[in-house]
Amino acid sequence: MDGQAVAPRTAGHHRALAWCSRPDAPSAAVLVLHGGQEHGLHRPGRINPPGLRMWPFVRAVERATAGAEVAVGVVRYRCRGWNGDRADAARDTTAALQDLAEELGPVPTVLIGHSMGGRAALRAACHPCVAGVVALAPWCPDGEPAEHLEGRRLLMVHGERDKVTDPAGTVDFAVRARAAGAHTAGYRVARSGHTLLHRAGLWHRTAAVLTTGLLGLHDLPAEVTAALALPAGDRGGLDLPL
Repeated sequence: MDGQAVAPRTAGHHRALAWCSRPDAPSAAVLVLHGGQEHGLHRPGRINPPGLRMWPFVRAVERATAGAEVAVGVVRYRCRGWNGDRADAARDTTAALQDLAEELGPVPTVLIGHSMGGRAALRAACHPCVAGVVALAPWCPDGEPAEHLEGRRLLMVHGERDKVTDPAGTVDFAVRARAAGAHTAGYRVARSGHTLLHRAGLWHRTAAVLTTGLLGLHDLPAEVTAALALPAGDRGGLDLPL
């Protein structure tokens, strides 16, 4: 499926956006996307470990944006899986962004996605509201489209011990995205794997710092700013130690 062809779903069936905190007049927004499975048509259950894993990230972002009129929400998936060309998680992300734009207007929005949620965030990042993506251990399979990411800021964070999604695949995707005109930077988290549980505090703090930096609430780390400015073809700044 082409990266630009994430079609909206039929209206009126499933609300893909759930707010965690929403000021009266938000000037920006953050959406958090949890992981999932390659295949799975069942709805996520009431007890959903991939979703629970992301609540500390929600709380870290809420603390980091306190007083800044930033709405924070999560994307609710219809299905547990990506499901091939259906790209269900990406469609739900696009639907959530459409709901967000209708409710808040075209406010700058950062997507934070883990694993399948990282893939969904990257696939849906061409939406006009998206100011940037923080992809945590993203699932970036061979051939994942990147041409739609021109002008987008993509920050990739991957544990060096990840055995579920490939850190090298993340770097390769970032190279292709940069060649397509995206602005990319990446961190490699030492002694950490896919679940984001080992060195969890570092993951939470890093995601909050990168997110608030993308929203312009403070400067991004100097090494990230330098990497974002590198031209297409330069592999620098895509495997920064953390």
